[in-house]
Amino acid sequence: MTTQTARRDIMALEQGGKVRRLHGGATISAPVDPTVLRQRRVENAAAKERIGSLTAELVPDGAAVFIDTGTTCEAVARALVKRRDLRVVTYSLRVATTLSESTNFAIAVPGGFVRQVDGGVFREETSEYIRRFKFDVAIISVSGVDHDGDIGDDDHAEVAAVSAAMGQSARTIMAVDSSKFGRRALVRLGSLHDIHTLVTDTLPEERMLARLRDSGVEICV
Repeated sequence: MTTQTARRDIMALEQGGKVRRLHGGATISAPVDPTVLRQRRVENAAAKERIGSLTAELVPDGAAVFIDTGTTCEAVARALVKRRDLRVVTYSLRVATTLSESTNFAIAVPGGFVRQVDGGVFREETSEYIRRFKFDVAIISVSGVDHDGDIGDDDHAEVAAVSAAMGQSARTIMAVDSSKFGRRALVRLGSLHDIHTLVTDTLPEERMLARLRDSGVEICV
């Protein structure tokens, strides 16, 4: 098999949603099950709205902001409509739509294939696209914060995109509901040392709380 043939095969698989291209190769595409996502939208919905409101209060008018994908970040986007003159980069079409319909913010999204289950936009160059920007604030959410102090997600492409944004941001805010504490995700994004501020609905148990404090994370409940 030639390199050109392999590249064509990977592109065809990506278009069919079977794989997701990465720099130097590809990974099996394992999108979130629609039933699981619908359940997430219902679970802790009130807590996520409160988290969204508090997170939005930490974002100053005129800031350059990266916003992650997921139900919690969608709640953040709904609250951010009260801010003024934001410049937003996101790979979530749901976040972009919420903001574009209710504000005059400058909004940038990468090109690529849309993951229908949550509106995430991905392609091989998504991380490189995000690295073109500089952010005052990166707002992220994760699948788990484990007891080793690691944060992570279950999708390699999401981790790559968020990692790129964190590297370009002066401040990273992690917005998660308390169900994520003590949960180990499949793909490591970083550690609590990479987070400046945690916004959540309930303080975690003492062991996790000690880990957060040792990491210098500002906690907003």
